Amino acid sequence: MKRLILVLMLLATPLLAVQPDEVLDDPVLEERARELSKGLRCLVCRNESIDESNASLARDLRILLRERLVEGDSDAEAIDFIVDRYGEYVLLNPDMRGANWLLWGAGPLMLLLAGGMGFVYLRGRSKASRQAEAPLSAEEEARLRDILNR
Repeated sequence: MKRLILVLMLLATPLLAVQPDEVLDDPVLEERARELSKGLRCLVCRNESIDESNASLARDLRILLRERLVEGDSDAEAIDFIVDRYGEYVLLNPDMRGANWLLWGAGPLMLLLAGGMGFVYLRGRSKASRQAEAPLSAEEEARLRDILNR
């Protein structure tokens, strides 16, 4: 029974999608490629790195990344090449340059704006003078008694 549980646990571990024909001969370059591919998004799969994805586009990106590293590109140059080709969406963790700072700050900014608006509304509501309700006229009182007596 314990062996069965051990085998099932080993089968449940996440497997990488890198195919044997993609693996580089140089272990240092392969390790760099693996580290870089963990930060690149598969454009077909949602929030899955190209290292984990089995999609054909992810395979193409893995091969392209390895080709760039074999040609002698630094890590930054290889990533910049892929970002130039596919856009910033390919990065799993985009940095805060360009227009991305607006996206990073939009959530906290909206929270502060909504909190401020709620505070102003509640404060204004508590300060508002309550209008005294005018008493019913004689005609309205007669009509009310008529309705209640039916």
